[in-house]
Amino acid sequence: MLKSGGGISKRAGSRHVLIVLTLCILWYIVSSSNNVIGKMVLNEFPYPMTVTMIQLCSITLYSGPFFNLWGIRKYQDMERNYYLRIIVPLAFGKFFSSVASHVSLWKVPVSYAHTVKATMPLFTVILTRLIFNEKQPTLVYLSLIPIITGVCIATVTEISFDMMGLISALISTMGFSLQNIFSKKVLKDTGIHHLRLLHLLGKLALYMFLPVWLYLDSFQIIKHPIVTNFDYRVIALLFVDGVLNWLQNIIAFSVLSLVTPLTYAVASASKRIFVIGVSLIILGNPVTWINCFGMTLAILGVLCYNRAKHYSKERELLPVAVQNGNLKKYTTLRNQDSYHMNTTKPNGYTMGKKNSLLATGSGIVQNGSTTHILFV
Repeated sequence: MLKSGGGISKRAGSRHVLIVLTLCILWYIVSSSNNVIGKMVLNEFPYPMTVTMIQLCSITLYSGPFFNLWGIRKYQDMERNYYLRIIVPLAFGKFFSSVASHVSLWKVPVSYAHTVKATMPLFTVILTRLIFNEKQPTLVYLSLIPIITGVCIATVTEISFDMMGLISALISTMGFSLQNIFSKKVLKDTGIHHLRLLHLLGKLALYMFLPVWLYLDSFQIIKHPIVTNFDYRVIALLFVDGVLNWLQNIIAFSVLSLVTPLTYAVASASKRIFVIGVSLIILGNPVTWINCFGMTLAILGVLCYNRAKHYSKERELLPVAVQNGNLKKYTTLRNQDSYHMNTTKPNGYTMGKKNSLLATGSGIVQNGSTTHILFV
């Protein structure tokens, strides 16, 4: 019986690893395809606001029916004041950051845009200090040095450098960092399912962005040759870009729900490397070895940052006891954080070991006291 139980456990573990690996491969392929197709579209159809509009429409139109089909729990009831004070600004930040991201993708190569986005840990540290007065350990601050150095090297050596592209990439990175910070607060305060929050923000962002798009872009694109001549190729690419962007968000959240935050952070940094490599091969934008060194250093800096954060949290969670006047530290049990254990949240929803995209709980993934969520 013990052997049988051990065999079942081993098969379940192997199946879990296989699912995660498959999702990661799909995530890398979908994300790189989304970035490459987005760049191709913007080269021929230079309207980043319209590309953003199509992506927001995809999130709004596809999420509702599919989430209902998959049994994702409905929205949580929120107080009107909380809705206006937190949710609406989050939705505004989503479309503003998305537009800035597409402007950067339009003005600079995909590889450089993603290198600049590696500065997100820097913005996170600065913003959490300014907003919540949250201080970080020295090791975390030191891990930011290779990120800053790598981005500076990549910027100085970028052949296709564009100042608007750099500024837009930095603005979008700061915007997504702010979204992550406040989305953690929303998940903790309301217990809303993380995918429902994605849908809600996408829908609100679409409603807010629609008047802006109608005023700035709509009258221009109807005169563009691609629209007047009904260029099937570019229109098809726009449609595929919207679908891929939606799938990228879904797969990213699925991976996040199946692994620990540190594993997810490493997978996310690896994904950025994969996107940079694929864009260099397919789009063929010229780069130098020094430029590649800068990109690599920035990504390695992100990995160091994630490791430093994880190490700092492990030290904070070490239980301490006093025995016979002596201070004694106990080591933490491996893999026994709140993600892996069955725990019941105050709102009555339960998280278990088999938490996944289909789970009807809140979808909150925790490590210590920190809740993790991603916007891409």
